[in-house]
This record gives sequence, C-alpha cells and structure tokens, in this order.
Amino acid sequence: MATSRTAKKRIRQTEKWRLIHKARRTEVKTLTKKELSLLEAKDLEKAKAGFVELQIKLDKAQKLHSFHKNTIARKKSRLAKKLHALAKPGKK
Repeated sequence: MATSRTAKKRIRQTEKWRLIHKARRTEVKTLTKKELSLLEAKDLEKAKAGFVELQIKLDKAQKLHSFHKNTIARKKSRLAKKLHALAKPGKK
C-alpha cells in the first residue's frame, strides 16, 4: 500500500479516471450496438442519424484518451463501410 501523500493522491486520481473512462467506453459500446441493430434492420435514415451521433461520441472518447486513436479510426471505418453498403446495395 502507498505510504507517501503523493502516492495516495495518485491512487485516488487513477480510480476517479478509471471510472470516467469505464462509463465513456460503456456508452460507446451501447451506441455501437444500437447502430449495428439499425443497420441489420436496414433502416437507412435512422442509421445515418445514429452514425453521426456515434461519430461525435467516438471522437470525444478518443480526444479524452478513453480509447486509442487507431481503435476509434477502425470502428468508424467499419461502421461507415456497413452504412455505405446499405445505402448502395449493389456494391460491397
């Protein structure tokens, strides 16, 4: 266990940020699942609106260091690809 004041403070700060990041990551996961369900239901208008909302949340989560930037780029790219495939059914 930490004995110095600074080590104890660092433990408090780490726990606080762990909870903040956990909440943000959970919110992103929930929005991603909603978006995927809209894409599976082939609801193009709601999927487009959901994708914009999800992009904003993803960018903010990356900016606040809850995710690595490459993880966010990968998630956005894969979702955009699925949305594009739904909008243009003839192409992959």
